[in-house]
Order: sequence, then structure tokens, then C-alpha cells
Amino acid sequence: MKIANNTIPLMGTVLVCFCLALLGLPSASAEHHETEQASINYNLDIRPILADNCYACHGPDAKARQANLRLDTKAGAFSEPSGYPVIVPGKPEESELHLRIVSNDDLYRMPPADFNKTLTPAQIEAITQWIREGAKWEEHWAFTTPTRPTPPDVKNGDWVRNPIDAFILSRLEKEGLQPASEADKRTLIRRLSFDLTGLPPTQEEIHQFLTDDSPDAYEKVIDAFMAK
Repeated sequence: MKIANNTIPLMGTVLVCFCLALLGLPSASAEHHETEQASINYNLDIRPILADNCYACHGPDAKARQANLRLDTKAGAFSEPSGYPVIVPGKPEESELHLRIVSNDDLYRMPPADFNKTLTPAQIEAITQWIREGAKWEEHWAFTTPTRPTPPDVKNGDWVRNPIDAFILSRLEKEGLQPASEADKRTLIRRLSFDLTGLPPTQEEIHQFLTDDSPDAYEKVIDAFMAK
């Protein structure tokens, strides 16, 4: 694993990503959705929009629910509580959800004017595109089986030492950036110690790492700190 002088240490990055995953925080919104992506992702692009703008009146709270409509469940989102289908996969022009969010009629448009929230053009387009693409529904991440992603292809394959490197390098190459040089061993153990223990390494630990020329020296010092 290469850890550059001017980048966040790998262990710290992994821990941050893990914490975000535990919290269920979306990593992207419709407004930050990359245009080159082939399709809209429900959990990343659509669920946050609905949760912020629709769930207060059409969510899990039965006492606050309006029009007998739930948008937080698949059954509700694809139902016809008022006689018109809320979502028709592939046909936004026949979906009441789409018609409501694009309407110019204040009495018909959703969210309603007195809700004090308005969908942005990017959010409206994201919902419309999602319906046009088939309105693929995804359960909350906590109820889905994790799948291992395929590492992306990169130009500088020699830089990659494990699959995580491929994802990092792919983004760097996309931004036209080059990886910084690998950090020296003294810097590596200092970063590692702070990341895993919150304390600087001892002189003995530094000396032991600096004098260890084995190929798995870094892995061994990781195991030593994890054992603490």
C-alpha cells in the first residue's frame, strides 16, 4: 500500500468511510450526481430527496401522513391511493409524482407552498430521470447484502499494490493528478500510531520499525498497534 506524504493515511480514510457507512449517510446527492454516470442510484440520489422533502407528510408517521400515501416504502411509492399511479416505471409523464413536482399550480405542486421547501431543478431532473430509467427501487443499505465492487482499470498499474489503490488512483487519473511520492518510514509509523492509538509511537517502536527491512514490516507494525 502506498501512502503519500500529502494524503490522508489509509487507515484513517478507511475508518472514516466505515463510520459513514454505519451512519447510513448518503455519499452523494442529486445535485452532486456525476453526469457521466449511466443511471440514477435510488439510495444515493433519490431517497435523500424524498426523505428531506416528502417523508414528513408521506412517510412512516401514520399520524402525520397525508392522502394515505407513503413514499418511504416500495408498496406505497408504486400504489394508486388517489386513483392515479404515483410512479409508473419508464413513464414520468404518467407518474403523479413527476406531474406534482413539475406543476406550476400552487394547489397541485408538491411539496406544497406552506411546507417551506422547494425542489431544485437538479432534484426534479434526478427524480424524472430515475422514473424514466425504470424507477429501480432499492432497500435501505442496512437490509441489503454488501457486494464487492470490481476495481477500476488504471493507466499506471505498477503503482497499485492492492484493490483499494486502484480506486484511489482511478480518481487521481480522472482529475489529472499524479500520486505523491511514498512517505518515509518514520512518517508512516507516526501517522499509523496516531490513527490507531491517538498517541505518538515510542522511541523503541520507531527504532524497531526503521531497522526492520522485511517486505511485511509495515503490516507487522499495524498488527502490533492493533494488538494494543
